[in-house]
Amino acid sequence: MGNAGSVELESARVVRLLRDSILSGQRRSGDRLIERDIADELAVSRLPVREAIRQLLAEGMLTARPRSWAVVRQFTEDDVRDIAQVRDVLEVLVFEIAALRHTSDGIAKVEATLEREFAAAGVGDAAAAHAAGAEFHLIMAELAENATVNEILGMMRGRLLLLFKDHDDLIAMAEDHARIFESFAARDTATLRLRVQRHLRAGTATALRKLAAYNSETAAIRARAAAMREGAHAAREDTRPAREDTSAREDASVAGE
Repeated sequence: MGNAGSVELESARVVRLLRDSILSGQRRSGDRLIERDIADELAVSRLPVREAIRQLLAEGMLTARPRSWAVVRQFTEDDVRDIAQVRDVLEVLVFEIAALRHTSDGIAKVEATLEREFAAAGVGDAAAAHAAGAEFHLIMAELAENATVNEILGMMRGRLLLLFKDHDDLIAMAEDHARIFESFAARDTATLRLRVQRHLRAGTATALRKLAAYNSETAAIRARAAAMREGAHAAREDTRPAREDTSAREDASVAGE
């Protein structure tokens, strides 16, 4: 019993550490997460690491690979657009239901999250601002009290967190959430729907812009690496005739003797 509880607590800590390292950019899209290496890095056994990777795979933050490793999810344009389509339906519905069902406790919870987001944005703490921004959306799902919708959004948690970290205008994102909160608190579902849709579509545009920049950067790096390889190969080829000529002269000299 005690060991099982210890492993569960340890795996939760490993989940938090791995998630933070991904959202902070320490681990980038495509980076490998290998059980053995992470266990050594965090000074834990492989079991909690395996459990943590399993959870992050379920959330969609990682993509599985053979044997005992995974990679940080890499988005394509189609991925971003597919997620946007789902969010445009599900999250708008979630916000509307939450607006109709919210209580004073729910309002207080959302306000506290907004305060944390503005505080983090004000000092340029991107990781904390993004985490609070994601929490803003997740709390709305909680307040909607729809188990099926929450289950679906839970499976998308990792993807949503990865997309949120691409927002670079922290203050603008917090202000967007504040406008949504205003309509939510007033139960003005018509205005709320428009504000949520505008917010989600702006997020999709940002994610696509960041993805294009990342792909361009990756292509440039690969092109430079290929040019360096070709240059090294050409240099080796250029020295080969000189070596052959020197060898031929040495052979002729020996024959003359």
